[in-house]
Amino acid sequence: MKMKADWALSYCALLVVVGPAQAASPPPREHFERAEVLYDWVSNSRGDKLRTLVTRPKQTLGKVPLIFFVGWLSCDSVEYPNGETDGFGALIRRLIEQSGYATMRVEKPGAGESQGTRCDRADFQGELEGYQAGLEAVEHYPFIDLDGIVIIGISNGGGIAPMVAGKHRVRGFIAAGGWGRTWYEHILELERGRLARRGKSPAAINEAVKQFSEFYNFFLIQRMKPGEIISAHPEWKGLWYDSPDGQYGRPASYYQQLQTLNLGRAWQQVEAPVLVLRGSSDEIMSRADSEAIAQSVNSAHPGRARYLEIERMTHGFNVDGKFHADLVGLILGSMQPWLQPG
Repeated sequence: MKMKADWALSYCALLVVVGPAQAASPPPREHFERAEVLYDWVSNSRGDKLRTLVTRPKQTLGKVPLIFFVGWLSCDSVEYPNGETDGFGALIRRLIEQSGYATMRVEKPGAGESQGTRCDRADFQGELEGYQAGLEAVEHYPFIDLDGIVIIGISNGGGIAPMVAGKHRVRGFIAAGGWGRTWYEHILELERGRLARRGKSPAAINEAVKQFSEFYNFFLIQRMKPGEIISAHPEWKGLWYDSPDGQYGRPASYYQQLQTLNLGRAWQQVEAPVLVLRGSSDEIMSRADSEAIAQSVNSAHPGRARYLEIERMTHGFNVDGKFHADLVGLILGSMQPWLQPG
């Protein structure tokens, strides 16, 4: 879910005033030894203008496969001009350098250089439309093999990845730290784990989860904002720890739309191979969250999905405080058979 605010990178241009003229300094850009970055735009139905980042291998002849990244929940940018500042960025940058494939990322509304709705007010539907528009736009890049698309979803993106595919023939999906149940189930389990890590007793945790089950019913299903719920139930004032208008930097409508999704159905309709990855030390997405993806796929297409849990790896792809470098080879090795002709 990537919820730490200090991970966010800002790429807003600095306005410099020199006499009567005004000039904006260019934002920092990514640089790669083996790839070049192409910047463009797509739009959603809300009128948001969304930044896209496409990388092309420098040493390439003809068409190459595409890795399409579906990003996480928070408003952090998917652009990493300052290098591997977190595990998500390490994975993206190393796949760009080592794969020999093209890649594409789409900034969510209000994140990075995207324009329009502020990210902390943007709903999920506008974000999803941005990913879908980005994948449609790959047809404009002559070096991309449209029959060689792999979608990698990270965190929240690991849950919604099949909803991005549209009409495209996707050769495979990788869901890294994703979720495949309802958001209500996910968030209750997250709250239980959060309370346990705070050292609460089992009795106190059970009592709090009872209250949270009612709170999130109002929030996610009855579509009330947290502040409205607290006003109606002041006895829960000590329960809530976030904004009166939303949670983790996103508005209430974002989570209410997540709750309407049927990810079981979405993954059940996937016919391509699927690799589901989770770290055993992931405190954001539980084993049940991730296993549900593989179970949904295999219920309709037995053996098509594989669930793999990596010992001691965190939600941010770190093991013992360092990025788990073996993850890159694991992902590339899984993708290669998917991209064989035929």
